Amino acid sequence: MTGSAENDAGVDTGPAELLKLITFLSPAFPVGAFSYSHGLEWAIDSGAVRTTDALQRWLADLLEKGSVWTDAVLFVEAYQAARVLDSPRLRSAAELACALSPSRERHLEATAQGRAFLDTILASWPSPSAWFLRDLNDATYSVAVAAVAADHGIAAESALPAYLNAFIANLISVGVRLIPIGQNAGLSVLAALHPKIAMIAERALRSTLDDLGSATILSDIASMRHEKQYSRVFRT
Repeated sequence: MTGSAENDAGVDTGPAELLKLITFLSPAFPVGAFSYSHGLEWAIDSGAVRTTDALQRWLADLLEKGSVWTDAVLFVEAYQAARVLDSPRLRSAAELACALSPSRERHLEATAQGRAFLDTILASWPSPSAWFLRDLNDATYSVAVAAVAADHGIAAESALPAYLNAFIANLISVGVRLIPIGQNAGLSVLAALHPKIAMIAERALRSTLDDLGSATILSDIASMRHEKQYSRVFRT
């Protein structure tokens, strides 16, 4: 994506907004993403994911028909609600996102990062949606990022693929450390997934809540079994 991104509502991601987006989704932003594996730790330990190709297929499935697709749809719903200051709709999106967590650890991962993101935002940037979501206590990471992006005039067409890229990059770092694969191999996975990230973002931007759905059952099982995994590096 080059230049500025402008959506149908006239939201333009100019240099100031782009700098905020880069900052919000930087690995250095203190949400603790490095401590969560989204169940991938169990998948690696069990042998379900042992190679670079297997990691790429696992992440592609999450994007296309798993939890990351669900996050993308909820991201769009939360963004649209925050954009028009529709608090009941934003609350509903936040509650639905929490309800769709398939395991205790998934709920922890999503809401702990959401709270950390909102706390950091409120310490440095004005954001009415962040205050609203923080008062709810359990806002997921995807909903929090979407609402704050809307508050700061960052186009959804820019914010959503950036969020998806950051999420996938964090899971690739899990594979780099645990499979293990080299940094270059990890980057090759991310590069290979960029077209799918762009495609999923574009599809989600045209979605409604009727498009919610997940079929990555093994990933959900992985998050459940990780709760009792004997030796763990990651919280989830």
